[in-house]
Amino acid sequence: MILYLHGFRSSPLSMKSRLLAAQMQALGRANEWLCPQLPASPKLAIELALELVNKVAPEDLTIIGSSLGGYYATWLAEQLGCRAVLLNPAIVPLIDLEQHVGVTTEFHSDKPFEFKREYIDELRDFAVAKITQPQRYFLIAATGDEVLDYRDMLAHYQGAQQTVIAGSDHGISEFADYLAPVLAFCGMAPDAESKRQ
Repeated sequence: MILYLHGFRSSPLSMKSRLLAAQMQALGRANEWLCPQLPASPKLAIELALELVNKVAPEDLTIIGSSLGGYYATWLAEQLGCRAVLLNPAIVPLIDLEQHVGVTTEFHSDKPFEFKREYIDELRDFAVAKITQPQRYFLIAATGDEVLDYRDMLAHYQGAQQTVIAGSDHGISEFADYLAPVLAFCGMAPDAESKRQ
């Protein structure tokens, strides 16, 4: 099972989630793909994620998180003992998100998106000072990320499988090139299926 957690103000309509969903469909495993619209509240987002995977065994679960979703995915992986793929993950979103308090819209619609000041306090509850089992993590970090510093990501996920993309951007425009290694790490690649039989 893959649970995909999108980034701040994003949605299941993001390019990365749509590419992964299409690939899972092509593999005949669409029923093992979850990508909810996350509430703005970090507490409610985490509660939703936990509810969606509460019957999935940790060894059968990978959480893929992009940006703020990567921050959530890290906390969830530490709690649940599952694998996590981090795509330009936020490391200390408390600082970065202070400037976004207020009402805006979601990136892929005109739907209002309100980020309240108390949500910054909620984020503190999900901080992970140090990951405990680096082998359960796969980091993809772009040096050209215009929002977050890839060097913070490399330091935070030290010892994990890491792919550093020279250039690119926060959204990882060429994410299609990385579908195969991501799905292989999740145990979803066609060759992973044949090895299991």
